[in-house]
Amino acid sequence: MPRQNRPMADISPAASASPALVRAGAPPPGSGLSATQRALRKLGLLRDIDFALYLPMRYEDETRIVRLVDTRDGDLAQVEGVVVASEVTFRPRRQLLVTLDDGSDTCILRFFNFYPSQQKQLEVGARVRVRGEMKGGFLGRQIMQPSVKSAGIALPLALTPVYSTIAGLAQPVLRREVRAGLARAVLDETIPAQHLPRDAWSLRDALSFLHYPTPDAAMATLEDRSHPAWQRLKAEELLAQQLSQLQARRERAAQRAPVLSPARTSQTLHSQLMAVLPFALTGAQARVGEEIGKDLMRPIPMHRLLQGDVGSGKTVVAALAAALCIDAGHQCALMAPTEILASQHFAKLVGWLDPLLAERGLRVAWLTGSQKKKERDGMAAAVESGEAALVIGTHAVISEKVRFKHLALAIIDEQHRFGVAQRLALRGKATQGLEPHLLMMSATPIPRTLAMSYYADLDVSTLDELPPGRTPIVTKLVAEHRRDEVIGRIQAQLAQGRQVYWVCPLIEESEAVDLRNATETRDELAGTLGDKVSVGLLHSRMPTAEKQAVMAGFTAGTLQVLVSTTVIEVGVDVPNASLMVIEHAERFGLSQLHQLRGRVGRGAAASACVLLYAPNEGGRVGETARARLRAMVETGDGFEIARRDLEIRGPGEFLGARQSGAPLLRFADLEADALLLDWARELAPKMLGLHPDLAQKHVDRWLGSKAEYLKA
Repeated sequence: MPRQNRPMADISPAASASPALVRAGAPPPGSGLSATQRALRKLGLLRDIDFALYLPMRYEDETRIVRLVDTRDGDLAQVEGVVVASEVTFRPRRQLLVTLDDGSDTCILRFFNFYPSQQKQLEVGARVRVRGEMKGGFLGRQIMQPSVKSAGIALPLALTPVYSTIAGLAQPVLRREVRAGLARAVLDETIPAQHLPRDAWSLRDALSFLHYPTPDAAMATLEDRSHPAWQRLKAEELLAQQLSQLQARRERAAQRAPVLSPARTSQTLHSQLMAVLPFALTGAQARVGEEIGKDLMRPIPMHRLLQGDVGSGKTVVAALAAALCIDAGHQCALMAPTEILASQHFAKLVGWLDPLLAERGLRVAWLTGSQKKKERDGMAAAVESGEAALVIGTHAVISEKVRFKHLALAIIDEQHRFGVAQRLALRGKATQGLEPHLLMMSATPIPRTLAMSYYADLDVSTLDELPPGRTPIVTKLVAEHRRDEVIGRIQAQLAQGRQVYWVCPLIEESEAVDLRNATETRDELAGTLGDKVSVGLLHSRMPTAEKQAVMAGFTAGTLQVLVSTTVIEVGVDVPNASLMVIEHAERFGLSQLHQLRGRVGRGAAASACVLLYAPNEGGRVGETARARLRAMVETGDGFEIARRDLEIRGPGEFLGARQSGAPLLRFADLEADALLLDWARELAPKMLGLHPDLAQKHVDRWLGSKAEYLKA
């Protein structure tokens, strides 16, 4: 796109120098930072380039003055005039009322929070410039709490940027710091010219324009992401991400991992496990197992994501991978984010593997933070000696006191729930100077465009078929006022000998949110269903032994109804449960709803999921919630659910990026900018091969210290 003629804002250091920053980069830790510096650090503004890339969330037009007579109610206007009256009143509350006359009309300025200095600034006879929203009122036309400046100051040539900020960091201070950082930032080109369109904007021109757009290009610019300034930034951002992913893959290829060659005997743990499994593997499970087996035989650390829909059989694939590791004489660790999920894995794998391991003098160890010290110390000793060939648990697996003798394979379930530091800590348990192979599992399938961008450094295996015998789940939307019908449906299921889940968003009553809670619902259902029906309660605050007892009772069938919070979201497998009721379904995320629904339909009986929602006074729910509920009713395909979830939430929220540490795409959109993503994927390997210095400079500019997260 051709360049546009536009006046550039004065961003010279002399115009806006600031002492608040350490010029070259981040202040060293513990260096006695000022309050402003601490606030800037909280926003991630450490280096000059960070300020340059911190773009406004909106703009204010202070480039022109309008006449009062030309304004209408609702206009955001800047006017200049003389104060003709000023008084403090106390009805209905203390306020400062100022009458402004600009020669064409008058209006009232109302201030509820004002200081003596402001009152002095607005004395009768003062000429001032004010900006705010024009409204009608009992006293006539007025502006509430306008911004006030002395008249006579030169009007800016560009729109005034408004940045996202935090408490303690005033907008004028942040503007000053961003202007200074932009002026100092080194913005030389890192993308070779031959790989850019001839009409592409320079990075400095693009950033200057987006920080200080001219009035004629103005307000629509921020929303028009096809503008050449936005296109340049999105291209740069996507290229930085692709480069960093390729670098991470190459660095990993230079590392060494244990070579887990298959044992030369027919009585391997792997073959014995295959023989005792009570079911045949699906074609997808067999294919993925071969992919993992080939990775484990290489001296390069495996870095593979195993994704599959709810119930696709990821656990047995993990068990077979663990068996290959143990056959080669090494240890395997499996870590899950919650104790319930970890205990479900433990129960399954102990049943399959413990008898086979016992023949070899080995065992499966269980580690969790809720264990008593004596038991945990005993397990840790078994891990250190190598007796525990497979270690299953929660975050306790990565505690400093747990030392492995020869860890070769780390398996992380629901990997998006773990922070970067936790994943790095698990990899840090490696021994003998070798990196462990890493298998990450997720029941939230990753849409193709997201995998291309965020998981470009991973090998992805997909379980794309469900085991035979899984019954389709019928999903129904039911409004809260039809609650009695839902109770009737529960009674019908119980009469057939089936079991029921009822999921609530809260544990106990909250004054802040008017939602039904699990404790109240359990009591209500117990009273309604009668003494012959056992209703259990499960939530995260219960002691571990109590949670285990409740789950054991529901699994055994002694509890017919389980009222629970979302602790049952993953890992719970009770084939006799045929009905799931999710209360206040409009408050849950789409992937969470799909995960919860996957707790039923695990047996031969027809299964259903009832989404009980509470409409507002107009009989509706919010637009986003409506989109989630509609998706749940229209499809049971986890990959389609994931695609719609990405559309609704965007990549940052979809990935749990705040927890995972994955750098968010601030400017690019994976769907809308698919062509730019393809361009970046094609250019990244060329730059690493032909221009490695430029490639590294480009990554450092965009990701800075965040780059280490991509290696986790």
